[in-house]
Amino acid sequence: MVQEREEHGWVLDFLPTGRSSERAPEPIAQLVGEKYFTLFEVTTKPNITLSFGQRVYLGKEERPEVERIRKRIDYPELTSASRSELVQVLRKIVESREADFVNFFNKAGPLSIRLHQLELIHGIGKKHLAQILEKRQEKPFDNFADLRERVTLLPDPVQIIVGRIRQELEGSEQNFLFVRPPKKDDGYGGRGGYPSRRFGR
Repeated sequence: MVQEREEHGWVLDFLPTGRSSERAPEPIAQLVGEKYFTLFEVTTKPNITLSFGQRVYLGKEERPEVERIRKRIDYPELTSASRSELVQVLRKIVESREADFVNFFNKAGPLSIRLHQLELIHGIGKKHLAQILEKRQEKPFDNFADLRERVTLLPDPVQIIVGRIRQELEGSEQNFLFVRPPKKDDGYGGRGGYPSRRFGR
């Protein structure tokens, strides 16, 4: 099966002189993909400077900032700067894709008889789950504000989604809701697959 690739990434860190440990250092940046939250390391074009949180094109057409995608990386390979900025960048991405994530709350289903997808998100327990299912049956949620207004004492939806995405990136979860899970032959010189629930496709 041909896998869909990330079209855009958001900058976590930019190293204009590359790594001194490399034989031929070149400007590199670490990015997180906008759709499947794939972590990348890329080289930039000459005289290009990237800034934290900048959105860049990664697709097959002409790339204004990115020369080439070096590889897909895992969380432990992120620089200290990338790790410190990750949550802020993830929050920007989630906010920019509000409709997609609200749709997740409207459409998420059970993983088994005992476990629902929504329960994998820290902060959503049995009581919140019951309310979400009841309220969305009455009328689908329109946005994050509507979700918080109609579900009693629900934590900030953006914050708990970001928390779940970070956990998946760190490799501490077995079920993937939002992040491309590890798998061979993803076309990026690394590993990749798809979230088990087709989120964002």
